[in-house]
Amino acid sequence: MSNYFGAMLDMSRNAVMKPDEVKQYALTLKKLGYNMLQLYTEDTYEVDGEPYFGYLRGRYSQDELRDIVAYCDSIGVEVIPCVQTLAHLNAIFKWDIYRKTILDYDDILLIEDPRTYELIENMVKTLRACFTSKYIHIGCDEAHMVGLGKYLDKHGYQNRFDIIRRHLDKVLEITKKYNFHPMMWSDMFFRLANKGIYHSADAVITDDIVDSCPEGIDLVFWEYYANTYDFYDTMIRSHQKFRRDIWFAGGNWTWMGWAPHNKWSVESMQPAMQACRKHGITNIFTTLWGDDGKECSYYSVLPSLYAIRRFYDGVEDMDIIKREFAEITGEDFDAMMRLDIPNDITDNRSYSANPSKYMLYSDPFLGFLDSTIVPDAPAKYAEYARVLAKDAENSKSFGYIFTCEAKLCEVLALKYDLGVRTHKAYKDKNMDALRALAEDYANIIALVEEFHELFEELWFRENKPHGFDVQDQRIGGLLLRLHTCRKRLLAYVNGSIDSIPELEEALLDYHSNGNPRKEYALTFNNWSKTVTVNPI
Repeated sequence: MSNYFGAMLDMSRNAVMKPDEVKQYALTLKKLGYNMLQLYTEDTYEVDGEPYFGYLRGRYSQDELRDIVAYCDSIGVEVIPCVQTLAHLNAIFKWDIYRKTILDYDDILLIEDPRTYELIENMVKTLRACFTSKYIHIGCDEAHMVGLGKYLDKHGYQNRFDIIRRHLDKVLEITKKYNFHPMMWSDMFFRLANKGIYHSADAVITDDIVDSCPEGIDLVFWEYYANTYDFYDTMIRSHQKFRRDIWFAGGNWTWMGWAPHNKWSVESMQPAMQACRKHGITNIFTTLWGDDGKECSYYSVLPSLYAIRRFYDGVEDMDIIKREFAEITGEDFDAMMRLDIPNDITDNRSYSANPSKYMLYSDPFLGFLDSTIVPDAPAKYAEYARVLAKDAENSKSFGYIFTCEAKLCEVLALKYDLGVRTHKAYKDKNMDALRALAEDYANIIALVEEFHELFEELWFRENKPHGFDVQDQRIGGLLLRLHTCRKRLLAYVNGSIDSIPELEEALLDYHSNGNPRKEYALTFNNWSKTVTVNPI
């Protein structure tokens, strides 16, 4: 029924998959019933005439891209370039050559500046030399502050629909020149019309909004958070008012830390596929994002990738799907679904909860997240470590992913509530408990070092080395902080210091309302906001 059924792999959040690994992933997708792959590259591809574009970021060379495309063509998987031509280009603005010339605001290109369109043409010209597809994804999503930075200083306030329309006309002129048919994320048309809101069943699409979208461009409706048929049905109807070809992009949740969320991917995409089938949406892909450092292996969502494909085919019997998955991959469906569990510490998990990330980095002395602790989580993590280690032994191809997650859970069995235990022992002036805690700190340090080695193995197996420096600095910072805290605990116990000022402070409820919701795990997917309350 579908023309394209594909996956989009994020190659822009530090981890750039090795070319041979991309080819292997494409082959796996083909076996799962997929026929298209989008490589999301903000600046991680070589562009003629732009030496600073993707500089030191592990960008794909043109030869690497051509090799990937040729292999995928040979197995029946079309590779579509997925780039950005408006926002989400924050990495290039590290360099004066872009920041001082074509930065509007935040991560947004300066519309109507000749240098902006010189850059975009260089991008598109290079992509045409590497890709055989007629399609190009030009992005253009989440440009919330477009026209409100340098553009405003130069031109004064103007209708932002008109600004974006003029920009799209220029971009379409360039893509047409190089024989590309563009698609773009649809959210900016909805946001500008509905006070910044995209995912709203109440969106009002007027003729003016429709007219702001140029002819000759397809719209991509993306949605990762809803799990009701009625919502998808309503949003597709709203998109159809544009009288353009509509693509649907769902989510395979790989962007909340080391653990995926296959369960939510399945739950949210089943009604989405039902709505797509009803409305005859024949171009579909699912997104695998890598927000905040891309810790999660894209192989960890293979079960939900297969289930989504089968949902679109009209097969919803999970027993059939599980059996077919095992026959195709040699892996146990339920075992791979268990890669979700490092974030399953409550019975009321939200789709984005990721305690396995934020409590790994939570500072044991500052303790500003300690009011969110779920009391029985350490015991759960100890059990999860055992379960995942057993799954690692039984996995045909992905034991290294299970082993890495098992070690993470082993760390969290001791680290998760370390701050709570530290504050209590200090408040009680219990020197024996503090001495015992110092040993826990030493054990956690050893376990974190082991976890780092396993994660390093995973990263270098799947990705280019670029970007792992961020992981070294984050995990290395955690190790050094644990060393410092342990040293100060022992100094206090031994009488070398008479207090630990951070532990003297009364801890406030993180929720600021005196009603901590301990039955819920939270969402923190920004390392710098998780690791400390101090500026970084």
